[in-house]
Amino acid sequence: MSADCQKCNSRTRLGHSGFTLIELLIVVAIIGIVAAIAVPGLLRARRTANEAAAVGSLRALNSAESSYAAAAAKGGFAPLLATLATACPGSTAAFISPDLSIDPAVKSGYTVTMAPATVSSPGPLDCNGVITVTAYYTTAVPVAAGISGLRAFASSASGAIFFDPAGVAPTEAAMTPGGGGTTIQ
Repeated sequence: MSADCQKCNSRTRLGHSGFTLIELLIVVAIIGIVAAIAVPGLLRARRTANEAAAVGSLRALNSAESSYAAAAAKGGFAPLLATLATACPGSTAAFISPDLSIDPAVKSGYTVTMAPATVSSPGPLDCNGVITVTAYYTTAVPVAAGISGLRAFASSASGAIFFDPAGVAPTEAAMTPGGGGTTIQ
């Protein structure tokens, strides 16, 4: 072996190759800066996705109520999510998916509820013998305001979905014509 080659091997064995502490600290600082820039954007994207899922849940409930009224309830509406989750005799398909089958349902960071509207009265019996209602009121409220979502949503038999930027579900009065509620476009 030559003297130069022997010198290389001894330097490698003694730990003279690799990263210095300064280089590692610079890499860690760069990773920290990138993370500080990326995390707020990721949280904003998550909130937006949760809000979109909440609106989608209310749309699904409005569609399920329309189908239920036409096929099972002689024009009446289901008073609870559990009613929509029950199939008619002779059928295996419920009107909503199992993830919305209990009242209240928690889905994508939102608590989704359904109740008879305050102006509702009893309607006809449905295919399972459950008393229907003439109007309903659904809400989707963030589980953790500001974290899972910023806005709260509500809908009724009209099919329009309203929102409140403060994270409190719009009232039934706000959803009436001239009530001052803001609809989703």
